[in-house]
Order: sequence, then C-alpha cells, then structure tokens
Amino acid sequence: MLTPERHRLILQLIKEKDTIKIQELVDRTSTSESTIRRDLTFLEQEGFLKRIHGGASRLQGKRTEPSMSEKSSKNLQEKKQIASYASSFIKDGDSIYLDAGSTVTEMIPFLEKKDIVVVTNGLMHMQPLLEKGICTYILGGLVKEKTNAIVGRGALVSLYNYRFDKCFMGVNGIHPESGYTTPDQEEAMVKKLAMELSSEAFVIADNSKFSEVYFSKIADLSDAVIITNHIEEEASEKYLRKTSIKVVKV
Repeated sequence: MLTPERHRLILQLIKEKDTIKIQELVDRTSTSESTIRRDLTFLEQEGFLKRIHGGASRLQGKRTEPSMSEKSSKNLQEKKQIASYASSFIKDGDSIYLDAGSTVTEMIPFLEKKDIVVVTNGLMHMQPLLEKGICTYILGGLVKEKTNAIVGRGALVSLYNYRFDKCFMGVNGIHPESGYTTPDQEEAMVKKLAMELSSEAFVIADNSKFSEVYFSKIADLSDAVIITNHIEEEASEKYLRKTSIKVVKV
C-alpha cells in the first residue's frame, strides 16, 4: 500500500473509531510497525491526529469545552503536582495574574505566606485567595457560566490597568505549529492580553494537552514557558525548538 493510501486509511479509521491501536493498523495495511509509527508521527505533526501509548486518537472537537467541574476532576493528581511546582516560581513582592483554569486553581493552596498581589478573571479563585489573606483584584466583564471565567470587552478594559511580574495560564491545546489554543475566542483574547502584560508568562498544563488543537489561538509557543508533569521524549524536541519546558520533579 502506498503512503498516501495508508494515510487516508488511518485517518478514516480514526474518524470512525476515535482511537486505534498500532497493531490494528499493521494488520489493516499489511505493513510493518515501524512504518505505521512513522505514518502516525507525520500525521501528528500535520495536526491530523494525536499519538497515544500504543496507537493514535482523533483530535478533540475544536470548539467543544468541558465545564469547570468536569475539568477539575480530570487528571487531578497531575494538576496538583504541576500547581505545586508552578507556585515555586512566585516570589514575595510579585504581582501575578491567575487565569481561570482548573490547574491554576490548584496553585492557590501553595501560595501560603507569600506577600503578593493577584489579579484574576476566575470567579472560583476569589474565595480561596481571600481565605489566604492575599490581596486580590478581579476583572470586570461578562461571566461565562460554563467555566466561571470573566471575559469580553469589560475584562479586556480592566486588564489594561495592570502590569504583572508573572502570569499563569491554563490552555486546552499545546501544539508545535498551532501554539496555545482554547475553544472560546473571548477567553483566548483575555489570555493573550494578560500574557502580553506580564514580564514572564507560564502555561501550566498536564501532558494530555500536548498535540491538541482548538478553535481559538491564544499565542505562539515562544510566548510562554510550559510547566507540565510529563512530555514524551520523542515529542519534546519539536517543542523545545520553540520554548522552554519545566517538568515536575516527582
């Protein structure tokens, strides 16, 4: 079977099944495992699929977005590890922006005894920040019910009043060509501006976000340092060409 034919078959099978194993592709194409691995690597680089252990999966819907409660319960242990590590980059005296992301939420318990000022667009962040005695400002704007994030023109106008030492961003997708992405354009605009107003920008995300692409671009990979729990060695090089990656030490 010629390479273009294999690629078409692989994409058709993933469209039908969402996920597919390497061995099934070997059987269906009558070719070697090493050839299939090369095919999957190529198709992932082109943004058609996502490599997973032992196979590949369909990229998630570009505009679909889970609720905050759904996000909060997914990969919770990994998020806590990332959040703990990310908080170590915050120093006394910092002014920081905390994005309305589920992994960012997990940072707040680790901000104990830090003399900082926080600006956020996350309604869910307010109470735990105040309980820590942290000076907190919240943006004005439209409240997005699904994610409890404040977005829209009001949020952008509010943001222009601030400048940050550091910002910490949640994202839905991290891709070597498409950069950082999220389903909602209005949230993407708020995230992008906060990054531009920060001396240092950090994207904090578990390893499931790599190779995903969503509807709205936030920024290029080079615009932030990535903090994550794990990245596959064979995939790391294409990301490291464009940005720094901090991996949690467990």
